[in-house]
Amino acid sequence: MLVRKPVFNQSDPTEFVFRVFTTVPEFQVLLFLLFFLLYLMILCGNTAIICVVCTHSALRNPMYFFLANLSFLEICYTTVVVPLMLSNILGAQKPISLAGCGAQMFFFVTLGSTDCFLLAIMAYDRYVAICHPLHYTLSMTRELCVQMLGGSVGLALFLSLQLTALIFTLPFCSHHREINHFLCDVPPILRLACADIPVHQAVLYVVSILMLTVPFLLICVSYVFITCAILRIRSAEGRRRAFSTCSSHLTVVLLQYGCCSLVYLRPRSSTSEDEDHQIALVYTFVTPLLNPLIYTLRNKDVKGALRNAIICKAACDAS
Repeated sequence: MLVRKPVFNQSDPTEFVFRVFTTVPEFQVLLFLLFFLLYLMILCGNTAIICVVCTHSALRNPMYFFLANLSFLEICYTTVVVPLMLSNILGAQKPISLAGCGAQMFFFVTLGSTDCFLLAIMAYDRYVAICHPLHYTLSMTRELCVQMLGGSVGLALFLSLQLTALIFTLPFCSHHREINHFLCDVPPILRLACADIPVHQAVLYVVSILMLTVPFLLICVSYVFITCAILRIRSAEGRRRAFSTCSSHLTVVLLQYGCCSLVYLRPRSSTSEDEDHQIALVYTFVTPLLNPLIYTLRNKDVKGALRNAIICKAACDAS
């Protein structure tokens, strides 16, 4: 079936449209329901984590403070993308202004990079807890945790602003404004530019290295020290408990950094737009959905707090 190309207003070259997932109405409805259900599950799962951490005194330590903020980031991250994506699944293609596209890119990159920085901070928290347990409460104070979180947000805002501003100074062709994606991400927008972009691609690689590679290397270094410390524990039960506190975080790290690296750090010559599209679906839906599941299924404290919250809610409803 031929898909009719959108007709762009040549006198108003300030709009983009997203490529449709499918033109078959039945499939459009199915995709809408699927993505809407996944979005609701992401909202419910991450909101549950935030509520449990905020209401249970046993979870008021740095690890769960960062976990609650990670869940909040996941909610914001998906909310920047999914509602607009859902509105474009059903019916005709809907235009997005140049300013709206720039705003979505800015917030998407900011929240995504803050997510990566926060995972590195969580690795440092586990390093201090396992390698220097006697100094943990003195080192990881509330003030330091807030400062590290604020620093990661500030750095993400700075890098995202520079990258977004640089990209949207490019000229875009008035006859080529269909984004082969479901969001205003950096690579598909660069492909629409009517100018040479080697400098912009170089800047994208530098920013990607700062947002992805550097935090990932810090996480790797932290886990080298953590592994060495765990192997020195004499008790098998002690080693198992120490590994269990890190396994959830490590699983999330591999999912997040693996998908993002495939999109932003691969050479352009070895990538395809369809592959980027599919990988983006993973880190937009799968990773935010799995985060609360991973942390609840693999963490006894969170599972216990959730169980108590459900029992208390049931008791209140019954009375």
